[in-house]
Amino acid sequence: MADGDPTPGLWSWSIGNRIDPDRVRGALAGALERSVVPLGHQGVLCDVYHVGGDFPTLVDVFVAPAGFAEATCASAVSVRLGEAVLLPDDTLNPTRYVLAEPDGTLRPVHVDEVETDDGPERRHVRPCTGVDPACSLGPGCGSSHFKPAAG
Repeated sequence: MADGDPTPGLWSWSIGNRIDPDRVRGALAGALERSVVPLGHQGVLCDVYHVGGDFPTLVDVFVAPAGFAEATCASAVSVRLGEAVLLPDDTLNPTRYVLAEPDGTLRPVHVDEVETDDGPERRHVRPCTGVDPACSLGPGCGSSHFKPAAG
């Protein structure tokens, strides 16, 4: 969850282009300054797979290392890859994410999501304005660390 809390756990991101898994793991390793490996190896475990949608590369980081804020790491990976990265935000609104942009910017957005047999497909990214109809679907857009943009 993109709340700035540097605790270990699962990070689950989507990248705005189809990216080779080794390149994703390399970018994450650079951001964390430690080894990042596929499942079944020793180190920070990272699964990378592809689905449809506007963010077709899914990244799951298992037991993310303590001391690293998820949003900061996602931003660093976005800059390294030159691609946008979506990560869950700190609300319980199922359509709300944080978009890490290749220039390092972090901003709240809403995304349409469809669950498929291959995994979630995310499309139609739009700014979280606080007045977007998606803001009323769940709690907390106004209470998030990532405040809605002026609509």
